[in-house]
Amino acid sequence: MNATTARFDAVVIGAGAGGMSAAARLTAAGKKVLLVERLGRLGGRASSEVIDGHIVNIGAIAIERGGIFEETFDMLGVPLDIREPNPATVFYIDGKVINVAKGGWGVLLGTFTKQAAKIGGKFADARAGDLPEARLTTQQWLEQYTSNKTVHAIFRNLCAAIFAVNADELPARAFLVYFAQKGAFKRFGFCPRGTVGLWDDLGQGIRARGGEIWLDSPVVAMHAENGRVTALDIEHDGVVQRVEAGVVISNIGPTATAQLPGAEAMGATYIEQARSAPRPAANIVINFATRERLLDVPGLVTFGPTRRLCNLGELTATCPELAPAGWYQYVAYAVPRPAIGDFDETTEIEASLQDLRDIFPGFKDAKMLSVRVMRDGWPAQRSCAGYDMSQDTPLANLWHVGDAVKDYGDGGTQACAYTGREAANKALAALATAVA
Repeated sequence: MNATTARFDAVVIGAGAGGMSAAARLTAAGKKVLLVERLGRLGGRASSEVIDGHIVNIGAIAIERGGIFEETFDMLGVPLDIREPNPATVFYIDGKVINVAKGGWGVLLGTFTKQAAKIGGKFADARAGDLPEARLTTQQWLEQYTSNKTVHAIFRNLCAAIFAVNADELPARAFLVYFAQKGAFKRFGFCPRGTVGLWDDLGQGIRARGGEIWLDSPVVAMHAENGRVTALDIEHDGVVQRVEAGVVISNIGPTATAQLPGAEAMGATYIEQARSAPRPAANIVINFATRERLLDVPGLVTFGPTRRLCNLGELTATCPELAPAGWYQYVAYAVPRPAIGDFDETTEIEASLQDLRDIFPGFKDAKMLSVRVMRDGWPAQRSCAGYDMSQDTPLANLWHVGDAVKDYGDGGTQACAYTGREAANKALAALATAVA
């Protein structure tokens, strides 16, 4: 163990969407910031890798425009290098493409059920603040208005695509908050260098403003006194270094944070809550390429009745650079049953692949790039929407960011960026108080 090597105003643990957003904002505010990441790349569960000449995204692919995420890049003067598909989203049901941008929920649901107006009315009620009680699942809520199997499949696949859970696992209140109050997922794009390209850009922006980023550098212990974190032990360049911090922001999730040596300073009650309260949600990410285009749609496609498949995107429609010449590159997302809890990976993967075979005959000739099951310690969501913990902790200068502490009913990278903004604001206030 070396002696203390440095002191930073803020240390951010984990370079996922929430951690990078917090680090960027603190750096933009002129603070001395250290961002540490145990992996050798930025982006966490929303990064990229190269497979057989293809740039393959590991988790999230769609980056939202016009909100907190883009604002974070703007604060450091970093361009947001994404290309927006048009149309952004469509549904593919019974062999037909349905563009909801030309009529919204009414057109979509009215095709399959006479109760479309009543369901649409409930969305209007939700926008006005009239929400169902918290224990009602999305499936139970929908059953009150229709038994149509296609409509139930659409709602299930929307839950799966946005929240990585099934409709019987997601609170209806969270579903309606997202789609009726937060404006859902309207403007987004894909990075032509893979999602990691965005993080590399933001990382360069952080460094250009004086921030430090240590990759391949896991935090191995936390030190606390009098209800505050005082230092972290970080393995960096083969040596464990002790780094003092004014404030600490954790992007590794409450569960992993509570498992750090020294985290017992947060108290046994909180440690148990961090272990048991979050409900990690799983998904299956299938990356593949074909010589022939499966469907001439540039954005994301959400499906009707399927076994497990919820949505799919052809990334080369907007970003041909992701694949070698002559290939159409796709990513498909499927959600197991259950998504929260244990499941048999082999069975769930096969059900997902069979969906692709059934819907797209050309899939039989696809080149498989990767099949990634995101679960347990590396889940699609660290906690299902509606079951998030607070960003605050019992330690006065430690906050969480990321997808286990989202704002109620929030989702996507935008949700993580929001937590980054909130934690950065709290950290700045704490640092100002300490100086005063």
